[in-house]
Amino acid sequence: MRLGINLGYWGAGMDGDNLAVAKEADKLGYDVCWAAEAYGSDAPTVLTWVAAQTERIDVGSAIMQIPARQPAMTAMTAATLDSLSGGRFRLGLGVSGPQVSEGWYGVTFDKPLSRTREYVEIVRRAMTRERLSFEGEHWTLPLPGGPGKPIKLTIHPEREHIPLYIAAIGPKNLEQTGEIADGALLIFPSAEHLEDTALRHIRAGREKAGKTMEGFDVCPTLPLAIGDDVTALADTFRPYTALYVGGMGSAKANFYNQLAQRMGYEKEAAEIQEKYLSGDKQGAAAAVPHQLIDQTALLGTVERIADRMQAYATAGVTTLTLAPAGFTLDERLAALRAGTEAMERAGLA
Repeated sequence: MRLGINLGYWGAGMDGDNLAVAKEADKLGYDVCWAAEAYGSDAPTVLTWVAAQTERIDVGSAIMQIPARQPAMTAMTAATLDSLSGGRFRLGLGVSGPQVSEGWYGVTFDKPLSRTREYVEIVRRAMTRERLSFEGEHWTLPLPGGPGKPIKLTIHPEREHIPLYIAAIGPKNLEQTGEIADGALLIFPSAEHLEDTALRHIRAGREKAGKTMEGFDVCPTLPLAIGDDVTALADTFRPYTALYVGGMGSAKANFYNQLAQRMGYEKEAAEIQEKYLSGDKQGAAAAVPHQLIDQTALLGTVERIADRMQAYATAGVTTLTLAPAGFTLDERLAALRAGTEAMERAGLA
């Protein structure tokens, strides 16, 4: 199992610290550094900045949003980043959610599975540097009856095949991800529930494509906090968990809430969402079960985290992405180093 680092969103007041974290991860031998985007910082700009100031660590988008860009533009960006970074780019894609897709980008959030499938196919075709043509439900290239003609990408990516990941939560999306992608970006992963909530669906998609899990990157992101008081550490993540389980999306379309339900927290997930959407964010945070946080984060001493890492490796994780927590840069760097020490103690490094 490899280690990754997730910097989250840029522009939250920790930009200089984030770069220092990325540089330290590079020195410590972390495999990949991910950056996210929603409706603030964009991922490619951040990744370019990080790649320019690191030496060996891969940089990956977790995620580049499908409604934000035409697929050919995403292929151009991926090829450019791969070339500039010396072959260190990983392309992570996701459909975002209804509120961002329709409210920010003005793109109807419909048929996410077929839209993702077509998007991935166009991106892959474009990066082969063959003349691009495509006829589907969501995109037709070139547009019929106009002056457009099939053209090809003019630059050469560093590699013939840039690894492509999809952020997936629901069973159907996970299955399709196994079928068409090189890896899955997972959030709120529990080692105890990983087989039922994710891996069996991914495996079904791989089998549909005539493939095994060999070479497929199962890549969950987990918050990491070091200390002796696990309860206190978990409490710091209550607002974060409540935001996702209670406030992401609408009452009818919250994928994280649905995931919590599939993990056995049906009643708790409903209460968190009801409180959050009614404006009681503190009540929503208080309603988050300690066990849910503890199962979906790495909390405690290095020894405890080593045990949890071993559980994730046994469950089938191939790249464990850490989001080191801390109020200061020194605390975040210490957490990062503790992640490396825990891997060594678990015999996974």
